[in-house]
Amino acid sequence: MQIIVRTIDAVIGALGKAVAWLTLAMVLVTTVIVTMQFFFNKNSIALQESVMYMHATVFMIGVAYALQRDDHVRVDVLYRNFSPRKKALVNTFGTLCFLLPFAVLILWFSWGDAERAWAVMEKSTQPGGLPFVYLLKSLMPLFAILLIVQGFAELLRNLLIFSGKVVLAEEAE
Repeated sequence: MQIIVRTIDAVIGALGKAVAWLTLAMVLVTTVIVTMQFFFNKNSIALQESVMYMHATVFMIGVAYALQRDDHVRVDVLYRNFSPRKKALVNTFGTLCFLLPFAVLILWFSWGDAERAWAVMEKSTQPGGLPFVYLLKSLMPLFAILLIVQGFAELLRNLLIFSGKVVLAEEAE
């Protein structure tokens, strides 16, 4: 089980760190867009859409990394004082009752839309827009798959905590 957890943590960690660089790219491209508009009175739909694509990628791919790093939103008033075993119990409950059903529903409802977008190689409806809407729509099922995989790793990690063999996400780095 530890090997599976470490492998998933390593893959999700690498993806999370890679997409984090898109935030820098978003800042640079946004600076170019604003400069073009302010100084040259020029506009680029493709550049504006590229910022939207990068933003969606950061959040959709980065969410599994945030889950792994325990950086997601949580009401922490009681949780922070729990023992590791009690935290593992709460995390297991949350993963089984909320995270996995949510991710499966997202996968179920987004798969067909992404599939249709790929079938027609869907493009932007804006003149001068990007011809990659099918890639953008693929982020939703990918988001769900990554959440399911990381959720599985979290369940295994909690089982290891219950058994006394703890594997922390930081150990995979």
